[in-house]
Amino acid sequence: MRRITAGICLVAGVVSSGVPPALSKDTVQVESALIDQATLPNAIDSKGARPKADPSVISPALDALPPPLLPLAAPPSLALPDAPSQVRIHELRPLTLEEALQLAEVNSPQLKAAASRVDQAKSALRAAIAAWYPTVDLSASGLPEYFKSYSYRNPDFVPDRIVQRPTGQINPITGEEITRPVTRDGYNERYGREWRANVSLQVSWDLINPARVPQIAAARDRFERAGDAYLIALRDLRLEAQRAYFDLQRADAGVRIGQDSVKASLVSYRDARARFNAGVNTKLDVLEAETQLARDRDTLTTNLRDQNDQRRNLARVLDLPQDVTPTAATPARPLGLWEPSLQESIVAAYNYREELDQLILDISINNSQANASLAAVQPVLSFVNSTSASRSEGQSGQPSISDIDMGDYTYGVENSTALRASWRLFDGGRARAEYRRSKQAAEQSRFDFADLRDQIRYEVEQSFFGLRAAIQSIETTAIEVLSSKESLRLSQLRVQAGVGVQREVVNNQRDVTQAELKYARAINSYNTNLALLQRRTGLDALVACNAVSLPSTKPELDQPLIPIEPTPLKTACPSLATDGSSVDQTEGSPVQPLW
Repeated sequence: MRRITAGICLVAGVVSSGVPPALSKDTVQVESALIDQATLPNAIDSKGARPKADPSVISPALDALPPPLLPLAAPPSLALPDAPSQVRIHELRPLTLEEALQLAEVNSPQLKAAASRVDQAKSALRAAIAAWYPTVDLSASGLPEYFKSYSYRNPDFVPDRIVQRPTGQINPITGEEITRPVTRDGYNERYGREWRANVSLQVSWDLINPARVPQIAAARDRFERAGDAYLIALRDLRLEAQRAYFDLQRADAGVRIGQDSVKASLVSYRDARARFNAGVNTKLDVLEAETQLARDRDTLTTNLRDQNDQRRNLARVLDLPQDVTPTAATPARPLGLWEPSLQESIVAAYNYREELDQLILDISINNSQANASLAAVQPVLSFVNSTSASRSEGQSGQPSISDIDMGDYTYGVENSTALRASWRLFDGGRARAEYRRSKQAAEQSRFDFADLRDQIRYEVEQSFFGLRAAIQSIETTAIEVLSSKESLRLSQLRVQAGVGVQREVVNNQRDVTQAELKYARAINSYNTNLALLQRRTGLDALVACNAVSLPSTKPELDQPLIPIEPTPLKTACPSLATDGSSVDQTEGSPVQPLW
């Protein structure tokens, strides 16, 4: 792996081409000929038409907090404080960057929601696979059902009926009761009373269903897409936690600088008043010192507000308990060196960014939906077996309720087996239109892929250039801090010797404050761009830096001021330089350490 510190040159604020001077113009043009873009590998050929989420490309999230952090577990998801005492801060908890990342991975509701969406997509896939299996339906009407009826008919249209009436006498030969015919006029009323039970069991199995395969394929792709979304959420969460922690470190540095500035301005103000009372100073010097003191107090107030804001922002990201506010346990310092080159970083981003895989899956999902749309006008063949059973007790259609015998019963069982086919021959062109819409959506995903590819490269280059500028800014702001402090010391000596004015002290004090703030912002910018590169490329390996501290003496500039020549970019980790220098990989020029 090659370091980022190699082959990076700045010429009057413009990046040099890195071409050795010995090469002629014609040679450079030949070597830099454009590549035929049609020969570039196809993403679907290299990644596959249905790329699977690969959790191994990123370290897995923690599923449980270590014992020291257990009191900082997230409150219940539906917890909602309703009293001021429940949200009053009772603890300021110092956290390291590693502890902050652990808390974010375990507590974050966004990551839990992403994991839940993966489970939902898995359940949806299992539901789609169920289309290969038969369905069994059990239905029942009346378990049991009590049926009672009464009907009346116009007697003018009912003929006379002859009914057999019992006489109460027994036939000695047959032993049966003797009846006699009786003519009953009207016979226009009927009664019924029954207990009924009906049960039906139906087994259905689609032997041919053109929509089944594309629907399962689309569900599987959605499941893989949800897995990619979880990895993206994990990367974003780690980046957000890192940036929140870095911003808190910068705010802490701002508070420290503001406090030091107020102390220094207060000493200058007291000295100015003492000299004024002694008659060796003017009122103007006292007012200038007072003005600088007010300015520094305002700076401190602003930085205190920023510190409080960043603390609560970190608490939001980590989903900490309602009565805990986190603080940064360590000061800001460069986290490490980014070794891959710009080109290696871009290629790594193309290989590891799950967002690109999601768009490839979108293409597959839309193609599957297109095939499922055509299934609406294709034949479906099903096997169906139905079994039903019924039983009834009682009678209906009797002339009176007393004539109904509840001992009378009937029962039956029926079974039918059949092949059923359905085929929609014409649907007004709906299926074909849905097919075209899905294919057009797949084409749109291809365009989105090209747009995201360009965006990914720009983001990597943006972070890479920002990291490179931050390295240079760390060196220049370090020199500015040391120079401004020395200027402040000399101006204070001049005032004490009576050869200087308070305005010089005020200006130099302001320069010291601004230089220290810029140095803190440079460290923050370096760490932030480093975290962005990790997020945008999927590369996590860094070369660790030792603790950084400003030297007691100002380093000498190693490049002439006029003219500005190409100079190698300095490393942010001087302790890793070999024999006090490293080697520029492009031109072999030495790279001196910052401190």
